[in-house]
Amino acid sequence: EVQLVESGGGLVQAGGSLRLSCTISGFTGDDASICWFRQAPGKEREGISCITLRHNRAFYADSVKGRFTISIENRGNKVGLQMDSLKPEDTAVYRCAMAPNLYDYTYWGQGTQVTVSS
Repeated sequence: EVQLVESGGGLVQAGGSLRLSCTISGFTGDDASICWFRQAPGKEREGISCITLRHNRAFYADSVKGRFTISIENRGNKVGLQMDSLKPEDTAVYRCAMAPNLYDYTYWGQGTQVTVSS
């Protein structure tokens, strides 16, 4: 059974940094897309960054481009999200998700809270 577990959330002041990790277990395929999504209260879920395991192709939403960096770690068992220059509007629950066929995000983590104070 594939499981994803997020860690690394917390409270930080505006301008600060946090690093999130998505630990993946039970996956035996050779490629997948891993994305980070976030959802703030009263707002729609937003896909902010994705990466493919085989080719390390990364995608960033305009809202985080230049501030966030996604990376594959530990031979694909972890996907990190380095978040720099954080803004209050980055406050949300962050979840990672996996699409084994690169399109359908079948597996989801429970999420981790990120709060950025002004």
